[in-house]
Amino acid sequence: MNITVRAPAKINLHLGVGAPREDGFHSLMTVYQAVGICDDVSVSRSAAWTLRVSVPEWIDPDLVPLGGDNIVDRAASLLAAHHGVDAKADVLITKSIPVAGGMAGGSADAAAALVALDRLWGLETSDADLLRIAADLGSDVPFALLGGTALGTGHGELVEQVEDAATWWWVAVVSDEGMSTPAVYRHFDVLNPDAPVQPESPDALLAALASGDPLRLGETLHNDLQEAAIDLRPDLGDIIDFGHAVGAVRGIVSGSGPTCVFLAESADAAREVAAAFGKNGHEVVLVTPGPVAGAHVVTY
Repeated sequence: MNITVRAPAKINLHLGVGAPREDGFHSLMTVYQAVGICDDVSVSRSAAWTLRVSVPEWIDPDLVPLGGDNIVDRAASLLAAHHGVDAKADVLITKSIPVAGGMAGGSADAAAALVALDRLWGLETSDADLLRIAADLGSDVPFALLGGTALGTGHGELVEQVEDAATWWWVAVVSDEGMSTPAVYRHFDVLNPDAPVQPESPDALLAALASGDPLRLGETLHNDLQEAAIDLRPDLGDIIDFGHAVGAVRGIVSGSGPTCVFLAESADAAREVAAAFGKNGHEVVLVTPGPVAGAHVVTY
């Protein structure tokens, strides 16, 4: 038996960040969107636990931890412990989501692994329990299970689907050097010592999503971490400026960076923006629609 589950990358259409809490987390008010850049996790029965990874040429395989340090290892351990079973499987992660790129590739892998292993081991875990385990793994993992477009609160782990009937077109410009999410949050704290405890609700962006108008949506895209990311990596500001110059509706840093994402008016416009980045020397530029489904079983 072989089961493959696909899970999407995310972008943050809105990322409001509050001051650090006593537990060390930041309160977030975010709007996630799942986009069509996906990782696959394939599992099959085995007498032991093994984890392998396959990557495209533009991803350095050494950036993906193995040997018990991958979030998929932790996902398997938590799921197995919840049911009192042994974590035994042969697992292959096939990556297309940038590593350390602000698009939650590790979270997507964890979500895909939870769904795949649940089916391989015949556990029939309830949706509520899967979401609780996902939240223990990381703030973005519950959303990777759900997909679509959703409002995230708490430290991002509490997710609620929002109205979004449109198809949006994005261009993702991938950096060849990752960024540390904790480092970006620390720099945010330095730059924003008076940040509010609770970020404001993204009402204008939610209304823009419901309108289906890319120009209106572009006006409301927001990322509180963008200033910190660009301060650490000034080249990201140059990338955003270039995207605006070649016709993107709006560009922002994705999450904690360094991937930059650009909203385009249409699929053709997105391809034109991507081509301009390619001519400007950017080697990895991805065109993708959103929203797409969360973690789901695929067949070939």
